[in-house]
Amino acid sequence: MPRANRLSGGGGIFHLTHRCHNRSFLLKFARDRNAYRSKLREKLAQIDLSLLDYSFTCNHVHLLVDSAEMETVSQFMRAVAGEFARTYNHRKSRINSVWGDSFHATLVEGGEYLWNCLVYIELNMVRSGVVAHPSQWEWCGYHEIMGSRKRYRLLDLERLCWRLRAGSIEEVRQNLVASVAKAIAGDRVMREPCWTEGLAVGSAGFVEQIRPLIVSRREKEIIQVGVDQWCLREQPLPYG
Repeated sequence: MPRANRLSGGGGIFHLTHRCHNRSFLLKFARDRNAYRSKLREKLAQIDLSLLDYSFTCNHVHLLVDSAEMETVSQFMRAVAGEFARTYNHRKSRINSVWGDSFHATLVEGGEYLWNCLVYIELNMVRSGVVAHPSQWEWCGYHEIMGSRKRYRLLDLERLCWRLRAGSIEEVRQNLVASVAKAIAGDRVMREPCWTEGLAVGSAGFVEQIRPLIVSRREKEIIQVGVDQWCLREQPLPYG
């Protein structure tokens, strides 16, 4: 899996995924998901970075962040993951790892590509069959975007609107309701590997621009994954 620190300088919008060790269901209890969210809120107040969306499952988390520097993202994730793991292990009297490999980061172009990523994140628990609609899952950004979560908020909605090139949060809300309903009605909630395995997703020009900035020993390739949507990824390792 590509590592976040392979981007040589700069920043942008990043879709981050971080899995529990051995994909174990270490976040299966609401208390633990709440504790992770509290740690996120604490570090967001200390580190110069914007959270645009999130979704927590029982064995991994999705975060959509906006930062001027990749190093800031790494600092943020180390702080959140490290402190949460220490507290988690202390409370449960365990010594094993909480997290698996280092978090994975996918650079996302703004506008329509950011929108596609946000909708994908919101549909995560629908995709897994846990709920029928994002509004039924408490641990996602849907409630903050829609304005129903008033306390202990995490999202930078002003930044989200700007990155989406939306005129207002009300416009974002209306589009989110419509996009989620359309995806569910059309049974288009399947997994899309570009968002969790790719190095960058966006227009052909965007991924071409990002390509030389990614430091990797493996060959990189650009593939089309949608209508005018492209993904930069590492070529699969040959068998054997």
